[in-house]
Amino acid sequence: MNGVVADFTEEQLHDALHRASAELSLPGYYMACVRPLLRDAEGRWPRCCGGGCEPCTQQLIRVALRTLELLGRPRVAPLPEE
Repeated sequence: MNGVVADFTEEQLHDALHRASAELSLPGYYMACVRPLLRDAEGRWPRCCGGGCEPCTQQLIRVALRTLELLGRPRVAPLPEE
């Protein structure tokens, strides 16, 4: 992993992502969809398209934000407006 999460072991990242997913009711099989956001934690993130996607981008963003928070590295860049 690069970016902000480069400072963490794979185990630390996995544990934080697993906990955030559980807290926010994201099924484990979607955790891989959150990892690209974590790789570019301060980059441009997608926004909800309003198409009823499963999972919604907003759900993935909430999990990514919580994961970063659990790692002690909250996102600084603003999120796209909904």
